[in-house]
Amino acid sequence: METVILAVVIAVVVLAVLGGLVVGSRRKKPLPPPPPAAPDITAPPAEPHVGDEAETPRDEPRRTIEEVDLPDGGSTGVAVEEPPVVEAPEIEIPEPTAGRLVRLRARLSRSQNALGKGLLTLLSREHLDEDTWEEVEDTLLTADVGVAPTQELVERLRERVRVLGTRTPAELRGLLREELLKLVGTDVDRTVKTEPEDRKPGIVMVVGVNGTGKTTTTGKLARVLVADGRTVVLGAADTFRAAAADQLQTWGERVGAHTVRGPEAGDPASVAFDAVKEGKELGVDVVLIDTAGRLHTKTGLMDELGKVKRVVEKHAPLDEVLLVLDATTGQNGLVQARVFAEVVDISGIVLTKLDGTAKGGIVVAVQRELGVPVKLVGLGEGADDLAPFEPEAFVDALIGE
Repeated sequence: METVILAVVIAVVVLAVLGGLVVGSRRKKPLPPPPPAAPDITAPPAEPHVGDEAETPRDEPRRTIEEVDLPDGGSTGVAVEEPPVVEAPEIEIPEPTAGRLVRLRARLSRSQNALGKGLLTLLSREHLDEDTWEEVEDTLLTADVGVAPTQELVERLRERVRVLGTRTPAELRGLLREELLKLVGTDVDRTVKTEPEDRKPGIVMVVGVNGTGKTTTTGKLARVLVADGRTVVLGAADTFRAAAADQLQTWGERVGAHTVRGPEAGDPASVAFDAVKEGKELGVDVVLIDTAGRLHTKTGLMDELGKVKRVVEKHAPLDEVLLVLDATTGQNGLVQARVFAEVVDISGIVLTKLDGTAKGGIVVAVQRELGVPVKLVGLGEGADDLAPFEPEAFVDALIGE
């Protein structure tokens, strides 16, 4: 037993001696040569990280705040979107109004000369008996000339044909032209009154039922006035229809006319009043007021139209009240005209959509009904298709060349 213990002690001592020798030999090994020195490069100053201490500031040249370019509208690193650039609409130069209806006569005659051609065909028959004259009456009534004007025209035609005896095509055309001109009227002042002698601006109010093209007509009338060298302010007093003010403003921007508008469903009389007030301040020539379209059977709305007129006249009297009628509505248009005339004293008629129907006789009928002239006619959808009414050009379009 003692022998075993002694052997273990000797083994431990031997291992300890060998371990000391190995450690000693490792300590005596030479260290590898140091790497070559790196070039001395000054690192750029860096932002301290979270938890790091900032470096000691170095002496550097400093710039004043005037020399520092600051970012627009926000802190560093935040992208700021530039607002979109809204380009001003290009100002258009409207077509001159002088002779505009003559230039548009071909368009008018394409759809209107059914009346003239029908009458010439009937009058050219070899025998003009009672049946023929009844057909002449029917042709005139179908064209919305009206009962009384039709009877007058037929009586005059019968008398003149009987007296003349001969009826060549040229003679018949000249005869029919003369009689139609008498019905339409050539001695009536059809000027749109926009230049009062004692003040500025002239004030024009545009009225009518829904769907007649009233707002479009107001915008086109602004073009007519600008083409004649006038300056214009538009009053968007149609506050019931959401798109009416935007539509009118677009028309105005095209020709450089300022538009006065109010809140949607606001008081139309207030907008009209402000439009005239602003027109005075700007010194423009004409203020055009577009009113809300309304059914002639709605008493409350018609009363409100009268209120608009009264409020505007606190500034100055109205120079024109133009009633816009759809030429295709025929006798129903006459009923509308009658009611509007009772409320706001109509001074002139604007007939729209006159190029889309053979019912050109409405010109005669509405003038007889109201005792006021047709002053403007709309002949299409183009911006310059509103023309001053010229009886000679109109009749020539009706009966053709």
